[in-house]
Amino acid sequence: MRLMGIDYGKKRIGIAVSDEEGKLAFPYSVVENRGREIAAKEIKKICEGSNVKKIILGKSVDYKRQPNPIMKKIELFKAFLEKEIGLPVVYQTETLTTKEAERLQGKCAKIDASAAALILRSFLEKENMLK
Repeated sequence: MRLMGIDYGKKRIGIAVSDEEGKLAFPYSVVENRGREIAAKEIKKICEGSNVKKIILGKSVDYKRQPNPIMKKIELFKAFLEKEIGLPVVYQTETLTTKEAERLQGKCAKIDASAAALILRSFLEKENMLK
């Protein structure tokens, strides 16, 4: 089953997609965050074109596992995606994924997609360990 990882940001939304077996995560694209309606429409196109069956959305928490201020927007985005796209959307903690992506790649245009791939990879690793 193919999955999508999303790293939600105020300016950009990173997108990653897994392989068909749901074992590997790959950076896919970056969607400019010009409002949830526009973003959801672009994400829906990617889901349909890539045969995505589930979305993994980064959950932004601090070191004490408390929600960061952006979580309110992420929660609204999650509810909107579920309604508009009709796929299940689940959270995966995303602590420092953007910093890790920068460390691995340096600052580049697709850093948000790389962060999304790290979120998706964490989810896939956790899922595969439970099997």
